[in-house]
Amino acid sequence: MKFILFCEGETEAKALPPFLKKWLDPRLQRPAGITPVNFKGWPQLVKDAPTKARMYLNAPDKEKIIAVIALLDLYGPKFYPSNITTAAQRYNWAKEYLEKAVALPKFKQFLAVHETEAWLLSDPNLFPHEIKSALPGKVQHPEEVNFDEPPARLLDRIYQQKTKRSYKKTTHSIGLLEKLYPNLAYSKCPKLKELLDEMLNLAKAAGL
Repeated sequence: MKFILFCEGETEAKALPPFLKKWLDPRLQRPAGITPVNFKGWPQLVKDAPTKARMYLNAPDKEKIIAVIALLDLYGPKFYPSNITTAAQRYNWAKEYLEKAVALPKFKQFLAVHETEAWLLSDPNLFPHEIKSALPGKVQHPEEVNFDEPPARLLDRIYQQKTKRSYKKTTHSIGLLEKLYPNLAYSKCPKLKELLDEMLNLAKAAGL
C-alpha cells in the first residue's frame, strides 16, 4: 500500500518521501510506500493534478493506493484571486479549489506554510553556527515566517551575509531534511502536523 505524492519539483520529490516516512512508519504496523511525482513547477501541478490524480485513482491497481497527496508551497503560486491575501485565506482557498477540481475522496491537497524551508527552521541546530546565530527570533514559530521574507529567502539572505554563498534549495534542503527530526517540525508547524496526521489516519484506515 502506498501514497502517491504530487510535488512541485525535483528537490521535493527526492527529499519528502524519506522525511515523511521517518515520521509515519514507526506509527504503523507496516510501512507505507510513498511514490513521488515531479510536476516541475506549481503551474503544471495546478493544471495537471486533476487528470493525473484520476489516472492513479482509477487505474487497475487503485486498491494499492492509499491516497494521492498533493503538496504546494503557499508562497510562490500566483493563482490566488486578488482578494485572497492572508496566509489562512490562501491556504483554505487553494485546498478547496484543487480538491474540488479533482473531486475524488482519495485526493488530498496540502500546502507548506509558507515553504518547506519552514520545517527546517523548526530546528536551528541543523544549521552551521554562523547561520544559526543569525536567525531571527520569529523562527520560533516557523510557519509565521511569511510572504514578506519567506523561509528560503530568509535563509538565502543569511547565507549570503555570513558565508558569501547562496542558500540553494536543490542542495541544502535535501541534506537538511535528512537530518531534521520530524517530531520537532511536527510540534512547531501546525500545517505540517495536519498533513502528517491525515496521512497517518489514511494509512491506518487502509490497514497499515
